Amino acid sequence: MAYYSRNIDAQLLQWRDDPQHKPLLIRGARQVGKSSAVRFLGKTFKYFIEINLEKQPSLKSLFAEDIDVKKTCSNLSATLGIPIIPCETLLFIDEIQDCIPAIMSLRYFKEDYPELHVIAAGSLLEFALEEIPSFAVGRIRSLYMYPFSFDEFMTAQGLGIQLDAIRAAGPDQPLLEALHQQMTDQLRSFLLVGGMPEAVATWINTHDYLACSHIHSDIMDTYQDDFNKYKKKISPDLLRKTLRSVASQCGTKFVYKRVDEDSRSDKVKQALHLLTLAGLITPVTHSSADGVPLGAQENERSVKYLFLDMGLLLTWQGIPAGDILLASDVELVNKGSISEVFAGLEIIKNNDSFQRPELFYWQQESKNGNAEVDYLQARNGMIFPIEVKAGTRGAMQSLYLFMHKKRLHAAVRTSMENFGSYDYTDPDPLENESSPVRHIEVYPLYALGNLFPRRER
Repeated sequence: MAYYSRNIDAQLLQWRDDPQHKPLLIRGARQVGKSSAVRFLGKTFKYFIEINLEKQPSLKSLFAEDIDVKKTCSNLSATLGIPIIPCETLLFIDEIQDCIPAIMSLRYFKEDYPELHVIAAGSLLEFALEEIPSFAVGRIRSLYMYPFSFDEFMTAQGLGIQLDAIRAAGPDQPLLEALHQQMTDQLRSFLLVGGMPEAVATWINTHDYLACSHIHSDIMDTYQDDFNKYKKKISPDLLRKTLRSVASQCGTKFVYKRVDEDSRSDKVKQALHLLTLAGLITPVTHSSADGVPLGAQENERSVKYLFLDMGLLLTWQGIPAGDILLASDVELVNKGSISEVFAGLEIIKNNDSFQRPELFYWQQESKNGNAEVDYLQARNGMIFPIEVKAGTRGAMQSLYLFMHKKRLHAAVRTSMENFGSYDYTDPDPLENESSPVRHIEVYPLYALGNLFPRRER
């Protein structure tokens, strides 16, 4: 399968060129492209060694508890017939979760062989790391990887010129309407294809949504087959039911009883934790948002969950392609949780890959109705709300209420609209508030990447 450029490529090059680099641990769900990205980086080194501790179990013996990493590298070099030379060789240890001593050895590469470039990855790595939560603190660097973002999807199709136009646009400089319509069409395709590398490659080669959905089904079968590996911790059947329930409850506060009335809530909570470790779901936690950090005011009892990938989600829900391709812009934004989930995934993918993702939302429940803001980010010490809504100002009461309560004067609405902005004058400003004007910037869903610092590609 051809390799298509990923945002992580720039981070990997940055790590390669850092004279103070640490051993790198690439973390993410199965089949998001971790190994392919490392192999692509390997082409920039004179020598590249890849070992797979799942396929090559005999190599586990090289990682003893009293390991001497230089001796290990010497033995590995002799075994494989490839030189291991600092600054010239990239050592890649794949499926490292199959050997706990190998994971533990990463700290010694930093301490005893810091000049060597070492990367490790694994499909169920988080489960192993949970068993050794304090390993190598400060001696290992983690890099988080996800399915393709919309920007990466555009680049893979050779639409870099259009992507540059999106990047140059903004609330004060919207796209030409013809280009905006072209991009909304691309967004609809991306919702159906998703960002799993195999599905993206299939789309580029065939432009066949059905072929992509078959790839999605294969991937979901693989994920569910993995559930048998967790059976010592929890029933595979409950994991499947929980994942199904996450898919159906996306965009709303997760209700445990909707998983299975016969299952105890503590078991469902454990299933959610395991699915999160596997990278299949991401929590969006309620925050009272009284200041930053947002996590300081989180309420773990009120959590929404995002599914790993839009393509996987729509295929698993059995949503026909026509429902996405033929829906009006307003219908698409308001169609269940599709746009909200897409926006959350884009926020994750465009944030700093060297930091563990954290997502928050805000909600106020009252007798007169509920108010909710979909996503909260922290920017320059301030709270920055992002609301996913159709293009009508009258539907923004939750955002207006939030901005009023928190004395905020800037926010983003994202939808299928072109770029734009408007000011809203608060009819009842708080006492001593400097200005009652709230400024709302409008970003198309396909341009959420513009809200984050650009990465050098």
